[in-house]
Amino acid sequence: MNILLRTKQLENLFSSGKKIRLEDSRLEVLPFQFESSYQANEIKTIQENLLPDEFGDNKDDFINENKSFSYSVFTPSGKCKTDKAILLLHGLNERSWKKYLIWAEYLANKTGKPVILFPIAFHMNRTPLLWVTPRLIRPWVEKRMKELPGLKNSTYVNVALSSRLSQEPIRFYTSGLETICNIQQLVKDIKTGKHPLFKEDTSIHLFSYSIGALLSEILLLANPDKLFTNSRLFMFCGGSIFSDMNASARDIMDSAANDDIHRYYLHDFIKNTPALHLNVAENIKKAFKAMIRPDVLTDYREKFFQQACSRIRAISLKADTVIPTKGLVAAIGKYSDKIVEEIDFPYAYTHQWPFPLDARIPAEVVRNSFENVFGKAAVFL
Repeated sequence: MNILLRTKQLENLFSSGKKIRLEDSRLEVLPFQFESSYQANEIKTIQENLLPDEFGDNKDDFINENKSFSYSVFTPSGKCKTDKAILLLHGLNERSWKKYLIWAEYLANKTGKPVILFPIAFHMNRTPLLWVTPRLIRPWVEKRMKELPGLKNSTYVNVALSSRLSQEPIRFYTSGLETICNIQQLVKDIKTGKHPLFKEDTSIHLFSYSIGALLSEILLLANPDKLFTNSRLFMFCGGSIFSDMNASARDIMDSAANDDIHRYYLHDFIKNTPALHLNVAENIKKAFKAMIRPDVLTDYREKFFQQACSRIRAISLKADTVIPTKGLVAAIGKYSDKIVEEIDFPYAYTHQWPFPLDARIPAEVVRNSFENVFGKAAVFL
């Protein structure tokens, strides 16, 4: 399998909201529509209290793309309802499923389980077109650079997320909270047999990358409605304690936004966590706080990883500067040797592109690295 070639093929075929048949791998990609309803009024109340976007003048609760959207499922062709699923969660500031398509195809093929590509709130196709239109967003990059001398890594790719987080750092938490409510809604529909693809009491495991791994850890820690008691979690390039993450990058967020959210969460949020009056908020809040700094709720966090160490695996990359291995060790503590494996690849890579789409790197080398990670994930999940 040539990773570069297959990624391009899948990218050309894939369209959110479109049904696709992948003859080569005997899979189908099925679209499903999602309408946010669980805790929707409470989330709307939270969003009403946030400032409108500086560049779009939109309040979060008026961004309809975030409330009603499509998600895709890679599933074996011709199967009737199944009782197993893998939920795949992506990274921060992602606008395209491009790199994940081959990940989902491989996992669905090797495990025989449907793989659900579910977008995080205000990411992927849950965003206004303005945020991803270079011609319209570039003036805001220039404005931000003038207002913040010494700003690094500011680009049209990350200016929407950077501006929104600098303006209201709480958005990092509230968008995660909204995503968790969305996932609860989805998983409840699946487990009660309401989803057309799944049987009642379907088992759901998670494959999570980058910030999706932090979200998954919070899900398993809080375990809302006991939905994830038996779920397995495989993390790739993710799972770090928040304090050790460095998201300042041209395709994630700029240096000011990275500094702003670290300043807010490492100090203000811990000392004076806002009351959001959401039914699920207390458990989620505690789980999130436990993942911010190693010295906060240490016993609670480490006890969880001790009890769940047979259900969690993580692969970190030696050259990853966004989510380094030391951050995973800080999060998991004394049980990290049972969960975390650090590996390295014999080519130049980044956190954002662990399998670079670079024709200069021998295809076999990239394929071997890819299969080293995803072969282990498929066996575990």
